[in-house]
Amino acid sequence: MKVSLCVVGRLRGGPEKDLVDTYLERFTRSGRQLGLGPVQVLEVEDRKGGGPAGEAALLDKICPAGAVRLALDERGRQMTSPEFADLLAEWRDAGNSELAIFIGGADGFEQGFRHGCDRWMSFGPMVWPHMLARVMIAEQLYRAASILAGSPYHRE
Repeated sequence: MKVSLCVVGRLRGGPEKDLVDTYLERFTRSGRQLGLGPVQVLEVEDRKGGGPAGEAALLDKICPAGAVRLALDERGRQMTSPEFADLLAEWRDAGNSELAIFIGGADGFEQGFRHGCDRWMSFGPMVWPHMLARVMIAEQLYRAASILAGSPYHRE
């Protein structure tokens, strides 16, 4: 199952980008044997200032056709790393070939876009900067692959 991180905003060079790249490389390498990956990052910028509605239109354009849609949203469900790993395996085992994970803009997702997603996931009640949310989802993808592979990376 291919994974696309569909995000609002560009992540320029720096320590956050280095971390994202490292975790996504690890995920792609370890997920390959599990039928997960590769992963690609698709970035959009709303240059016309359309707010959440404009961002939603741009995210819809870059989302792979037929992809399972997961939005990172503060109102989403919190889950443990093993639960996230199980969710990825469930979607993969159901025959889904594409997963799109969305990180919205500063004002969140437009309601219609949010409701068009298959699942919403939260990293907790706090709001995180987008660049850190990218690092966190990249690490959780790698951790999920490690859990599914039985690697000692994740300790319970």
